[in-house]
Amino acid sequence: MVYDARDKILGRLASKVAKDMISARKSGLQQRVIVINAEEAIVSGHRTKILKQYREKYNLNHPRKGPFFPRMPDKILKRTVRGMLPYQKNSSGRESLRDLRVMIGTPSNLSGQDLPEGHQWGDTTTLDRKFPEKFVKLGDISSHLGVDAKRWGGE
Repeated sequence: MVYDARDKILGRLASKVAKDMISARKSGLQQRVIVINAEEAIVSGHRTKILKQYREKYNLNHPRKGPFFPRMPDKILKRTVRGMLPYQKNSSGRESLRDLRVMIGTPSNLSGQDLPEGHQWGDTTTLDRKFPEKFVKLGDISSHLGVDAKRWGGE
């Protein structure tokens, strides 16, 4: 399954991906999920409030002991999906997380509508909502946390 995170709300996308992965795992299938354009996912709400929340999460840790909170947009999205999986309770959540790949940008083999053999687009019709008035892109959150935006073609 391949999902495009461009202009999708982070929480809705993460819950959809987690639900698909857990249901596939329970039915006995090993389903790999790829999420592309992680830096284009959005978090709805006031910009200052969101940036403050993510800054507090990031500063919560000890530099050597943790808990460690990611700064890169792909890692933030993967951590969000991990929060929706039974990661600590049983092995199916940990195994599902191993099958998740989150990428910044679009790799050349997944660009366009034609996907390689064995890949298919994930159903995002339930995720399509009215675009929120106030939002922040995940790439902007990462830039606020100190990551150079040139890594994904930002400013």
